[in-house]
Amino acid sequence: MRHIPRKRFGQHFLADESIVGAIIAGIAPQPRDVMVEIGPGLGALTRPLAQKLNHLHVIEIDRELIARLQTEFPSARVTVHAGDALEFDFSALDAPLRVVGNLPYNISTPLLFHLAHHAAAVRDIHVMLQKEVVERMIAPPSTSDYGRLSVMLQYRFTLERVLDVPAAAFSPVPKVESAVVRLTPFSQLPYLARDEAVFGKIVTAAFSQRRKILRNALRGYFDGADFERLGVDAGLRAQDLAVADFVRMANSAART
Repeated sequence: MRHIPRKRFGQHFLADESIVGAIIAGIAPQPRDVMVEIGPGLGALTRPLAQKLNHLHVIEIDRELIARLQTEFPSARVTVHAGDALEFDFSALDAPLRVVGNLPYNISTPLLFHLAHHAAAVRDIHVMLQKEVVERMIAPPSTSDYGRLSVMLQYRFTLERVLDVPAAAFSPVPKVESAVVRLTPFSQLPYLARDEAVFGKIVTAAFSQRRKILRNALRGYFDGADFERLGVDAGLRAQDLAVADFVRMANSAART
């Protein structure tokens, strides 16, 4: 039966076989990999993954699609987890876990942060996102795309753009271009935040008003003497700081 895409789930289904092949090649699944696919939809990636893996986990929220997946794929090969990926406990699956998926654009950022929370159990992540989100994820400091998302993800992962995906590769055709990005957790964090909650608050405050200089954006955390002691120019804006700078400031704030 024909499935009518649901706007509330941000459904745009991958329909270009050449793009599917390129994504699978980029993932390079091996039979014994423990892999979970987020948002399998109509199964464009699920089918080739299930052919290459001994077993595949998928997470789907749409009840109609859940029924289709359970009908098409035997449970011995594909386990369908019904529910919201934002609430899924990825750490409950065997580690090291490989995560793949075409993420709904409307929840991509919170879902990336949710995956980051489970990074210790993850080997790598291959996800397709709106191209501008990927550009923000991989952006270096002192660029217009560099922001809170860049810092929070680059703190925990190495990131690599795998391939661009044109809007015409989807049905229905979205209004934006997409890209696939690979996130690989650091085996050992290069810069360790003493308190990651404080680190997150510092980064959020610094980027809350991008045009503000640090002296004003972070006045609730640091004064002029603090910036001087930390070796940070208080006249800079948040986009000019590297991840290491944010970690250093957060560790200072965590001591007080």
